[in-house]
Amino acid sequence: MTGLSGGVREFVLAFADDEHLMGQQHTEWIGIAPFLEEDLAFSSIGQDELGHAATLYAIVLGGDSDEPVDDRQLDALAFDPDPLRWRSAHLTEIRTDDWAHALVRHWLYDTAEQLRWELVAASTLPALAGAAARAEREEWFHRRHADGLLDVLLPAPDAGERLRAALADLLPVAVGLFDPVAGEVEAVAAGVTAAPFDTRMPEWIDRVRSRFDTDLPAADRSAPTGRTTRSDAFGPLLSRMREVLDLDPAATW
Repeated sequence: MTGLSGGVREFVLAFADDEHLMGQQHTEWIGIAPFLEEDLAFSSIGQDELGHAATLYAIVLGGDSDEPVDDRQLDALAFDPDPLRWRSAHLTEIRTDDWAHALVRHWLYDTAEQLRWELVAASTLPALAGAAARAEREEWFHRRHADGLLDVLLPAPDAGERLRAALADLLPVAVGLFDPVAGEVEAVAAGVTAAPFDTRMPEWIDRVRSRFDTDLPAADRSAPTGRTTRSDAFGPLLSRMREVLDLDPAATW
């Protein structure tokens, strides 16, 4: 497999968009996190996610080719101003100005992300399988970071209450991570991924219930978007992401 078919391209693109936007969201906590160690941790995690995104965008553009992807092509895809191009989940688009929401989203996303990387670990697309092997080493530290904070904060009455309130706010949006994306059926048939991502949702829900020690409402998945619609938060987020590019179109990522 060299160039990607249309369906497989859509499948990888959705993964890349999620990683890109989560990386951006983490970097926005630099300098305003509750304490210095979290400034450093979120900047490091954000850098990892942006690196994963760059790798996935390169696969979208180059498939299995060993030839490096031109930086300007990559930037044109990663910072495309057309909302119709994007396939990101709404959880990655919304802004979290409250630390409890930022931490809970971090845990929800990285727990789901582990399951998604596992599905492509033995991909017939060698570049994607290689990306999964590298990413999982970094993602282990991401999950360890989030779990370490939750271990300390959830048992504290006030902090635990705030974190569970954040979970109640975010969970209805977070289930959208598992919305089938156009091309997923084709990706499964080609062995690019082992199974549809939503087959791992019950395991994710069990982990959420266990981690937060709380009953969860039934997830409403009556109207999955296929990741083709953008949330109200997407426009402002993309504007912040494009600030440098809009000032200097010659800049590269």
